[in-house]
Amino acid sequence: MAEKRDYYEVLGVPKSADDAALKKAYRQLAKKYHPDTNPGDQEAEAKFKEASEAYAVLSDPQKRQQYDQFGHAAFDGAGGGAGGFDFNNMDMGDIFGDIFGDLFGGGSRTRRANNGPMKGANLRTSIRVTFEEAVFGVDKELELNLKDECTKCHGTGAKPGTSPQTCTKCNGKGQVVYTQQSLFGMVRNVQVCPDCNGTGKVVKEKCPDCYGTGYVTSRKKIAVSVPAGIDDGQSIRIRGKGEPGVNGGERGDLLVEVNVSRHPVFQRQDYNIFSTVPVSFATAALGGEIRVKTVDGEVAYDVKPGTQTDTKVRLKGKGVPSLRNKNIRGDHYITLVVQVPEHLNEEQKEALRRFDAAMKGNTSSAASKEEPKEGKKKKSFQDLKEDIKDMFGA
Repeated sequence: MAEKRDYYEVLGVPKSADDAALKKAYRQLAKKYHPDTNPGDQEAEAKFKEASEAYAVLSDPQKRQQYDQFGHAAFDGAGGGAGGFDFNNMDMGDIFGDIFGDLFGGGSRTRRANNGPMKGANLRTSIRVTFEEAVFGVDKELELNLKDECTKCHGTGAKPGTSPQTCTKCNGKGQVVYTQQSLFGMVRNVQVCPDCNGTGKVVKEKCPDCYGTGYVTSRKKIAVSVPAGIDDGQSIRIRGKGEPGVNGGERGDLLVEVNVSRHPVFQRQDYNIFSTVPVSFATAALGGEIRVKTVDGEVAYDVKPGTQTDTKVRLKGKGVPSLRNKNIRGDHYITLVVQVPEHLNEEQKEALRRFDAAMKGNTSSAASKEEPKEGKKKKSFQDLKEDIKDMFGA
């Protein structure tokens, strides 16, 4: 017989692991190797049984203490002798119920089900807003099909003059107990009663208005307040606008996902806004005032002389408001892109040649070596700058 592996090694946890770590490790192994998900795989079944055995010991404080002190020798009495226990005959339902409940739908989660008040399910829908509406907030209105308690039967689902009867399958408890054979012996599994769906009551004569459901559906308008600063994909929770509760439980909530339309100019990242602003060649070279589009409208910005393309500028406080504090806003970052003219006439070309020559300290370019015609003065550097402004739209 092969020597048993260390239980901590089997679960892949250190000896200092707490209950939560043990449970997480076992949950992962159980999901991976459970026989129901690996039919006919003997190796997976063996690993599942090994992991279950390890968890059965380490999850029990007394057995864990014995194991830490004596190792596997603490449980050599397989028949349940002093200090030992028999894995084949123990009730694994109590030990693993919550884990198997999460994985396969049984266990303690269903054991907690009862016919008491239960909150209704949440509903989900979506809404589309513009970029500006997401930045500054907006009030919208949705139309949804919502369930309400039937006024004719007052939510019982029974025809007026009759009443629901106690479910004979679960005797009004809302849950039934199944016992089945497993690798570890007999396991008790508690589930919601399939006949009454956990209510403990069965409707024999159904209400003609709601057909025995206890609810009627109608089209309703729901006001949605979209907060300033919300981002694409975020959701708004509206309390009490979901499905009706069961057995007097409160209504669920309505979760509205916000979809923000793309903007032709602006892009958003967190609470900051980014955009690209074209700048004329003359303005970039000589400097000047430009108008920049922001979510607050156009603002003036002074371009510095000699500004290069892809220069980034920060407009403080012109971004998106914080969801937590609308008085705090992000920034707007603009990238200045110099527009180099593509089609020039001869006069514009000559002006640029003269300007280029003047910038190099040569007041006369190759194209202007000829003496000026009679009656015309040679243009100064300042005159050339003015020509550039006039010709290229500074």
